[in-house]
Amino acid sequence: MTILIIILVLLVLILAVALSHQVKAANKHTEEQQQLLKDYQKRVDEQEKLLSDYRSLEQNFDSVGQGYEQALLAFDKIEEDKQKMQNTVNTLQQQNRDLQEQYQKISGSQLQKKQIIEQAAFEAKKVLTANPANALRLLNSILNANDVAMETAIEADDNVTVGEIINKAVLESGIGAANYLTFTTEADEDVKSTMLLTNEAQAVRALGALLDNAAKFTTEGSVKLTVKPESQQMQFIVEDTGSGIADEDAEKVFEPFTKLNSYFDGAGVGLTAARSIARRLNGDLILDTTFEGPGARFVLSLPF
Repeated sequence: MTILIIILVLLVLILAVALSHQVKAANKHTEEQQQLLKDYQKRVDEQEKLLSDYRSLEQNFDSVGQGYEQALLAFDKIEEDKQKMQNTVNTLQQQNRDLQEQYQKISGSQLQKKQIIEQAAFEAKKVLTANPANALRLLNSILNANDVAMETAIEADDNVTVGEIINKAVLESGIGAANYLTFTTEADEDVKSTMLLTNEAQAVRALGALLDNAAKFTTEGSVKLTVKPESQQMQFIVEDTGSGIADEDAEKVFEPFTKLNSYFDGAGVGLTAARSIARRLNGDLILDTTFEGPGARFVLSLPF
């Protein structure tokens, strides 16, 4: 009996010890679990903080990006305004240069006009009694200089025949008396008798200046005046066998005070004035660049 009790006590002690070990193991496991949970929670907290910091940085980056874009837009606007201002400055500077050039041209033109008029008046005094035809040409040179750059319309209230304009222009230019060239006129009788509503004096001056120019630059050979209607215009075509004019100078010859050949007399205003008169009479004066020469062909057109 005693042995049985001792065995039971031993069993109880063994169970108690085992239970104690199990309890301790369970407690240790529980503590480890709790520690793991704490560590996990700490990592979770750290990750949330990192995520929060990342979101803050992301928001800051977005703000910085927006600010950068706004700065770029502002910079582009400043550059655009700067370019506009520079363009305005360039335009104003160019306009100023153009005005200065125009002023210089006008000033030079006025001075040349004055010199031509004074010289022509002086020459007119010498030849007025000796040679009336020369005096008339000098008077026309004065009028031509004064007509440079004129744009006002000319009153066309004269009824005159084409033949009268031809005869007076030939007389004024003196080309019929030039013994160093042959001058011919080609115009049908019905053309010569055609009436033009124009300004007789100005039309004669324009054609006279054209004939004078042809005579001046034709040292030998011939000058031919052909007159014919074309649409609603009467064309006075002057062809010469002179030195001719290059195509690139087709408009330059009409610029005031322009002389393509300095060896010939004149102030370089005859053709300028003739074109001015023609256009102010609703006609025109051109150099025919299709003319194969030798010499040059000018076409004066007047309405009828």
